[in-house]
This record gives sequence, structure tokens and C-alpha cells, in this order.
Amino acid sequence: MANPPPGNQAYVLGVGMTKFIKPRGLREYPEMGYEAGVKAMLDAQINYDDVQHGVACFAYGDSTSGQRVFYQFGMSTIPIVNTSNACATGSVGLYLARTLVRSGNVDCVLVVGFEKMKPGSLKSVWDDRPSSSGRFAAKMRELVAVEKQAPLTAQYFGNAGREYMQKYGAKAEDFAEIGRISHEHSQRNPYAQFRQEYTLSEVLASPTIFAPLTKLQCSPTSDGAAAAVIVSQRFLDVRPHLKSQAILMAGQSFLTDSPKAFERSAIELVGYDMTQRAAQAAMREAGVRSSDVRVCELHDCFSTNELVLLDALGFAEPGKAHEMVRRGDITYGGKMVVNPSGGLISKGHPIGATGLAQCAELTWQLRGWANNRLVDKTSVALQHNLGLGGAVVVNIYKRADGKVNPKVSSEEIARTSWLGYNPAVEARGITDRDADKVRSKKNRNDFALGDTREKLGAQVHL
Repeated sequence: MANPPPGNQAYVLGVGMTKFIKPRGLREYPEMGYEAGVKAMLDAQINYDDVQHGVACFAYGDSTSGQRVFYQFGMSTIPIVNTSNACATGSVGLYLARTLVRSGNVDCVLVVGFEKMKPGSLKSVWDDRPSSSGRFAAKMRELVAVEKQAPLTAQYFGNAGREYMQKYGAKAEDFAEIGRISHEHSQRNPYAQFRQEYTLSEVLASPTIFAPLTKLQCSPTSDGAAAAVIVSQRFLDVRPHLKSQAILMAGQSFLTDSPKAFERSAIELVGYDMTQRAAQAAMREAGVRSSDVRVCELHDCFSTNELVLLDALGFAEPGKAHEMVRRGDITYGGKMVVNPSGGLISKGHPIGATGLAQCAELTWQLRGWANNRLVDKTSVALQHNLGLGGAVVVNIYKRADGKVNPKVSSEEIARTSWLGYNPAVEARGITDRDADKVRSKKNRNDFALGDTREKLGAQVHL
């Protein structure tokens, strides 16, 4: 938004998410979205009657799937927007929420992202019409020979990695090291789909998907949900006891491709230019430089993409991202920590939830709640979420007080929060009491719940 009212900032006040799991049909999207939304409202210490606008984020689902989720909280007649923008879907929801809040017309927005996926590589469900990314596939076929047996998504990003190797001297081991680090980080994230550590040799020796990418360098399909409560300055001002946990959305940019995407470069085809432009715009708005960022959640759908993004986001000198990886500058003890959550590679990638899960991780980091994986001395965090075909959102988050993050004990968090535990380090479900606290007092409707509470093993008090 170009000219918001003076001083009308937007804050992340609450976040919540489910565990990310393999897509085996074990969970349905209404219950996952419900769980994530309840957790986010508990974290924000609000009731659904405080919510003035809803945003639902999903890539696979019917047009009003958002209403199916939100009506479970209450049928309060608020506007609910359903949005789908490839893998950037969740962060587009954050863009809409921030824009609404900064307009001055809305003080509290609940964003819920969810996805129920099918096993295997990503495929379109629309086979009777032109593909939305068809021109991208056509351009890739102009640039390189397409392999029939390899997933198309792996070829897009694998070819970008190959181009980086040819131009700048990166090696297959550099991409594998990114995969190794992602898996090592995920051990400390209770929500991650995969929590096993691997050696560099094991990453390299895992089945080749599309060279240089092996299986342990590729994000999986996943089921899961995540949510965030975005509020205005005036909403926060009347709740001063929550200011210590509110995280400022200090800068943001949502962009699409320029003509560079269709030039003769596999790197440009996967969004390098739009990422670079969005990062520069978001950092300019936030008044920070890339060197100020100590922690980052970026869109590592494949390890090759992470390496290219380190360059595009300005964390490495042009063409030097592989040197940054070799120095250990993307993990604890280095220049910064990239994807402390384990990233898409290890945490999982339920498309509509991904951007909101990134937001949750960085919120916990800046609050000091992620105390088993904390990136200390942090006051600025960057989130990058990309969708091929295309869209990119970059968010810059800051602590509202301008200080660095403290390390807050789980005991202190349990004492002061509505959750009663530290959600950054412990992934619990929700209870009937939890849901009762945040569901609408004025417009709740148990018929709208269907069998959700039975599936969650909780009977919500009427």
C-alpha cells in the first residue's frame, strides 16, 4: 500500500500450526485449518469475535474452502477471501492481511493456510485446459532437453543449479551441504515432517531425482496448516500486556515476474529477478540492509533454489553463494542462520501453509521463544516465499521494541500465555477448552463443525 495512515503499522500478534505430515489421508483440511486457527487466536489472546476479516490460503481445494474452515470458529458474517498463488499462497495471505490493516479500515485479520496433498511430485489437477505455467515449461524446453522421467518442478530448479555451476563454479557438494544443514536444523523443530540428521555422504548417495538434486535435497509433498493473527497499532495499543510478543511487519513486497523470466536463463526462469526486486523493496521500506538480517526463512523447495536465493536476496556477493555455504555461513556459528525450522526440504511443504509456517518460525525466533534453536542477537528477520509461474513475497520482521531477542524460558511462556506451554518447542494438539476460549461467543454454530471435534478427540463446550 503506497500511503497508509501515518503510524498505522501491522503486527503479527499470534501464530499457530499443526505438525506437517506425509500425505496419507490421515487428516482433512477442515480439522487442520481449525487447529491452526485456534492456536493462533490463543497465542494472540483474542476471541474470534475480535476478527474483522479472514483470509484463507490453499492451492488444492474448492473455491470456498476457506469458509468451510472459518465457519467452525463462528459465523460472524465477516468477509473471507480465498487465495491461491502457487507456492507463495500463504505469504500472499500475509500481504492481504497487512494491506487491509494498514488501510486503516480493519484492525484484526486472521489468516489460515492449509493443504491436503497427494503423494508424489506436484501435478496439476486441471488436465482439460492450458497449464498456468505452460509458458515456463515451453521456455525450459527451449533452453535444455527435458527428461521425461524426472519431475518437471525438479528440472526447473535443477537446471537453475546447473547454470549456477557452469557460470560460477558451484559443485554438487555445495547443494548437498544445503540439504544436510536443512535436515540437521529440523531435528529441533517439533512440527517438521522429517527430523532425522544425515551426513553429507548420505545426502549425496540418496536417489538422484534430477542431477545434481538427490532425494534428500528436495521438499516433499505434505499435509498441514498454519495461521497468523495480524493486527493494527490501535488494536495493540489497547492490549499493552501483549506488546512484548507483537512482531512488526516492517517491510513487505509482493511482486510477479518481469520479462527477464523469459530470457535465456534457467536461473531467471525460477524467479531470480522478482526475488531480487522484492527483497530490495522490502528492505528499503523496513530501513534495513541484508547484513542486518541474522535469521531467514527462505523458499528452499530444492537445495539448488536456496543457493540461488542467497545470491538474489543479497546475502552473498553475486556468483559467490556457494562460497558462503562452504564457509558455514548459513547455519549456527556462521554469518546467519537460514531456515532454522528445517525449511521446506525437511519441515515439509503443504503449499497453502508454507508461508504462514515461515512467519510462525520467525515470530518465535524474534520473541525468543524458539529457545532450543534460537538465533541469538537477532532484531531483524527476513521471510521469502516464491511461487513459480509466478509470485514472490518478501517480509521483513522486527521486534517492536527495536531490541535483540532474549531467550525466554518455556516455563515463563507457559505461565503468561493462553496456550499453557511453549508452542515453539512443543507441538501439541488442541483441547475442547482451548477451542471454547477462542470460538465466537456471539455467532458460534456447532453444525458448522461437522465431525471436526470428534476427529480432534475433543468435545467443544457449548
